[in-house]
Amino acid sequence: MTWYYTDTGFNTGEFNMQFDLALSKNILPGQAILRFYRWEPFCISLGFNQSIDSIDYNKAKKEGIGIVKRPTGGRAVLHAEELTYSVVMPCQAGSSPKIIYKEINEALKLGIEFYNKDLTMLEFETAQPNFQEIYKEKKGLICFATPAKNELKYAGKKIAGSAQRKIGNIILQHGSILCGTYHKKIIDYLSLEDKDYSAILDELNNKTIEIETVINKKVNYDELKKALVKGFESFYSMQFLPYQIKNEL
Repeated sequence: MTWYYTDTGFNTGEFNMQFDLALSKNILPGQAILRFYRWEPFCISLGFNQSIDSIDYNKAKKEGIGIVKRPTGGRAVLHAEELTYSVVMPCQAGSSPKIIYKEINEALKLGIEFYNKDLTMLEFETAQPNFQEIYKEKKGLICFATPAKNELKYAGKKIAGSAQRKIGNIILQHGSILCGTYHKKIIDYLSLEDKDYSAILDELNNKTIEIETVINKKVNYDELKKALVKGFESFYSMQFLPYQIKNEL
């Protein structure tokens, strides 16, 4: 497998999701691609099967928050103070989507630990929740309220969330590494009754944590990206080649 790396910087939600899909369609046999990106403006992404009615669309638009559907599953995420990654690779013989999901999270874990020694207490979620039941609850509106099996936690709280889709024989996996606290403002854009607001906010505070909260200082995104590249190269025993962006969209 030949690994490639690209950083597309800040773009709209629509661009970011379309670019991930384009990578999955244009990837060549024997290739794997790691991409980092961020969001401008800040953007709420909804899972592929999530109803737009779960958020206050008019309020988000009025306040300059983008809205986009992900090609993957899960629930709402407010992409703001985070580093987003995507990995596109073939599902080869002897592997499976579940194996790839775990391996990518292992590479992310290494990279986050390389970034700062105070992050070495990262752990994997060991249980797989019943998402069909969780989605019936109010907390099921937001992605970060419940960690999936093998997602990364710190001190029992989710610090990175991921979603995956298999397109033919190609795996598209992307996710958010929480760096600052702005993601919690998702609560302001959910379609909630007043009585549910405090409970959902408590859920976010109790179930999520951010890198800056752990290390008690702002994240240096460039250094974090370098550390994550090192983590992937260490885990997969390879060195990245630069990905030459063509006419992806």
